[in-house]
Amino acid sequence: MNESILITGANAGLGKETARQLALKKETKKVILFCRNQVKAEAAKTDLEKQTGKQVFEIIIGDVSEENSVRKAVEQLKEPIDAVILNAGGVIGKTAAKITPSGMNVLAATNILGNVILVEELIKRDLLKKAVLSVSAEAVPGVKMLGMKPVAMKNSSVDEFAAVLDGSYFGDKFEAIQAYGYVKYALTMWTLLMARKYPHLKFVVMSPGNTGGTNAPDSLPPAMKFILQYLMMPIVFPLIGEMVHKLEVGARRFVDGVSDERYKSGVFYASKEGKLSGDVVDQSTFYTDLKNASFQDNADEAIHRFIKQA
Repeated sequence: MNESILITGANAGLGKETARQLALKKETKKVILFCRNQVKAEAAKTDLEKQTGKQVFEIIIGDVSEENSVRKAVEQLKEPIDAVILNAGGVIGKTAAKITPSGMNVLAATNILGNVILVEELIKRDLLKKAVLSVSAEAVPGVKMLGMKPVAMKNSSVDEFAAVLDGSYFGDKFEAIQAYGYVKYALTMWTLLMARKYPHLKFVVMSPGNTGGTNAPDSLPPAMKFILQYLMMPIVFPLIGEMVHKLEVGARRFVDGVSDERYKSGVFYASKEGKLSGDVVDQSTFYTDLKNASFQDNADEAIHRFIKQA
């Protein structure tokens, strides 16, 4: 039972809908909206209060792509929280390959850097009591029907993971939509490492599946955004079946993953093999690299090459 939950990227899309659903749970006393923009955060808070009739929302401002911003944000927390949902991230689009001050590219920094620092700072300061949910994607094990190949690194070494995070792994042919799966793989493996490292906490990885009604298409190049928004999502996916679901369903995966005891620590849950919607299953049953503790350790070490020690 989680009384207080922090959600990164909570002012829109899945983050906002997850906040709404959590606020309606009778045990919830506080939902912290961790957002980059004060104006958008305030607007989301006002709308959520109107939708739920609850006055449980608080705001913390921080940019998950900037290390110092996240550390300063954590300093605003005055008491421990039960759970964290690491929702901030996405495909990013045109700026994905740009290198940030950390040395990671924007894609990796937004999906990994601040989320990792946030959790590790909370643990170091004894401010996290129960659970962490990391958001991953079916892009990691792949979806054959859509030509989406599984992440396939040569040996998942520290150097390989580091090359993914700075973008050099992809050479001159960097494509955000391809790199996204590899970045989510790195975050997933770090999360599974944390489940081993901190057995008293619950660390779950969950994909929201192919969720309609999010702002994800906004981060894509114009041509890809048009195809996804006006062809694939409304026409092709519904015809295929088990390929798309509503925003409420994607967010429900997060709510259940962080709260329900059926979802176990150290497991990556996502749609069944080859699907983008429907029931979730343990991805390691068919994507066996997830079980490799050495790969998990390597992802953790690579990520920390880019993180300054406070």
